[in-house]
Amino acid sequence: MSKLYIKQKVFSLGGNFTVKNEFEQDKYLIKGSFLSIPKTFTIKDTSDNEIGTITKKVFSFLPTFFVEVNGEEVVTIKKEFSFFKSRYQIEGRGIEVHGDWWDKKFEVVSHGEVVGQVNEKWFTWGDSYEVGVKDESLEHIIISLVIAIDFVKQEENSAAASAGN
Repeated sequence: MSKLYIKQKVFSLGGNFTVKNEFEQDKYLIKGSFLSIPKTFTIKDTSDNEIGTITKKVFSFLPTFFVEVNGEEVVTIKKEFSFFKSRYQIEGRGIEVHGDWWDKKFEVVSHGEVVGQVNEKWFTWGDSYEVGVKDESLEHIIISLVIAIDFVKQEENSAAASAGN
C-alpha cells in the first residue's frame, strides 16, 4: 500500500497545495480557483498533466459537487435536505465511502473492496491527511475524492460561519 500526504496551506488565497508521497516528494499539485464562479480545484501531476477537477454546481437548491478524473465524471457529492445535521450523498461508479468522512477517518470502497484509507493527522497547522492507496489504478480517483470531500467541508464551514454572523 502506498501512502500519500495532503497538507493544505492555511493562508493560501486560491487554495493551492501539494500531495506528497511517503518520501516527502511532490506527487500532485492542487490549484483552487480564486474569485471565479464556479469554484473549482484542478489536480495535476508533477509533469503538469491534469488528472482531475472538482467543481461546485452554481445554480442548485442544495450544494452539488462534481468530481472528474481523466476527463470523466466519476463521483457526485450532493447535500441532502435535513433540518439539523448536514448530510451528503456520495454517488459514483462503484465508489463508496465508509466511515466518518466528516471527521476525516474513512475508507474508499470500490465494488465491495477497500481500495483506500484516509485519516486526519492531528496537531498540524492546517488540514493534513494521510491517504493509504491499496489499488494504485484508482489513485487518481481516491485523491480527487479526498480533495472533493475537503472542499465540501470548507464550503459547509464557510456557510455556517456566515450564518452565525
